[in-house]
Amino acid sequence: MTVSTTFTPLEESLFLTLYARALDARRDRPILGDAQAGRIVNEVGYDFGRLHPDTNLILNVALRARKLDQVAAAFRARNPDAIGLDLGAGLDTRLARLPSFPAADWYDVDLPEVAEARRRLVPGGNVIAADVRDPGWLDAIPAGRPAVIAADGLMGFLTRDELITLWKRLLDRFPSGEIIFNSYTRFAVRVARHARGTSSVAGLIRFPGMDDPREPEQWDQRLHLVREILLSREPEVAEFPRGWRWYHRLAAHSTAWSRTGTIVLHYRFDRRSETT
Repeated sequence: MTVSTTFTPLEESLFLTLYARALDARRDRPILGDAQAGRIVNEVGYDFGRLHPDTNLILNVALRARKLDQVAAAFRARNPDAIGLDLGAGLDTRLARLPSFPAADWYDVDLPEVAEARRRLVPGGNVIAADVRDPGWLDAIPAGRPAVIAADGLMGFLTRDELITLWKRLLDRFPSGEIIFNSYTRFAVRVARHARGTSSVAGLIRFPGMDDPREPEQWDQRLHLVREILLSREPEVAEFPRGWRWYHRLAAHSTAWSRTGTIVLHYRFDRRSETT
């Protein structure tokens, strides 16, 4: 089966990370091992030859997805009544990688055209067709339960003010929870705008970059940084090809150097904390 798509450039941005996850799954020693990504690549009517993800991008996309999965799984284990949200879910199959999450408790949010493709290509979960910047879409999600909120790649396509507004709505909606997403420093944003591997999304990046992982704590006092996950320091680097393995092991000695690559930020929140 081939499913054709008529996406805008912003919607097409999902294909870069989808393709990277599919290429990771083909490796002898995959980091994420998302076999469903390969199936979806084969079923989508898109010319993936237009994309040029290099090995480092493939490894980083796979590893950051694995970190988001780990946080979501751990949160569900501690909070059996929790719900999960994937913002800007694209065609990611995160729910399939989280067996502890019943489909009824998981919500995937993306733009209407993407949501329609998702319903045809990705089984399970509740799909919400909405722009996360719009008010009102959260009304479809139960409000009285803790939530773990994942966003893989979304941050780069929002302005700082849009991101702050989105987070405030999320914190107002749920009594407690955790937020996990991949972040970008100002240097990483500059690189993404000029690197060949990210050329397909370079013109869509709107976030200016964030160098201090504690900056969001100033946006809202309910937010508390749990951990800045520098991928160069994660144990999965041992599974990287030799050249990239040694590069990241060297980078791991320097926080500044590690921050030039992919960062995953993990926050918790509680409505009982005072807001700004």
